[in-house]
Amino acid sequence: MGGVVAEPDEALVEAARRGLAELADPVKAPQMQRYMRSEMPFRGVPKPERAALARRLFAAHPLPSPAVLVATVRTLWDAARFREERYLATDLTGWRGYRAWQGPELLPLYEHMIVTGAWWDHVDEIANRRVGPLLLAHPDEVAPAMRAWAHDDDRWRRRTAIICQLGAKERTDVALLTEAIEASIGEGDFFLRKAIGWALRQHARVDPDWVRAFVAAHPDLSPLSVREATKHL
Repeated sequence: MGGVVAEPDEALVEAARRGLAELADPVKAPQMQRYMRSEMPFRGVPKPERAALARRLFAAHPLPSPAVLVATVRTLWDAARFREERYLATDLTGWRGYRAWQGPELLPLYEHMIVTGAWWDHVDEIANRRVGPLLLAHPDEVAPAMRAWAHDDDRWRRRTAIICQLGAKERTDVALLTEAIEASIGEGDFFLRKAIGWALRQHARVDPDWVRAFVAAHPDLSPLSVREATKHL
């Protein structure tokens, strides 16, 4: 975006906050917060209701440029008081009206959301539905970033590098997948071990022999990773 600094669409931000407040369920809110083990409180708005709100809001408040999109998402995300505000920020990045704006220049935004979201509900959605498509569309620009993330100290960058190809199917970059897994293969972190197994299990749908060979060649895979990887083999 060429260093352009844009102002957020404050009307959209305020409409989002107001809409969530109107849909709030004080009974569901603490239940949702406990389930997600979230320090940030919930409004208690289930996903179907939030999705319907998103459709109304995004259609009523079209954004004029990628820079405004980034600024609006950052405002919703960074100033969020309730977790659903961050969910709406993620929804906004994937709104169908902005598909043409999905390019490598959005990767810093997604990285910010991954690192500051720092939990599986945020990270997995962004890794699979935002970073993954960017990798497929722009491998020369995005694959080097994923290789760097695979070796990063932040476990959520690492998890993203491991699982970002879940939807790639036959287009999976197995060299990248191998590097991302091997970089974390000795880690004791549950989320990394689970991610490794998930990525291998998904790729087994396309190339089960490759996954069998990978598992056999990596005896240092954790039991959790192996169990997940071979679940359907």
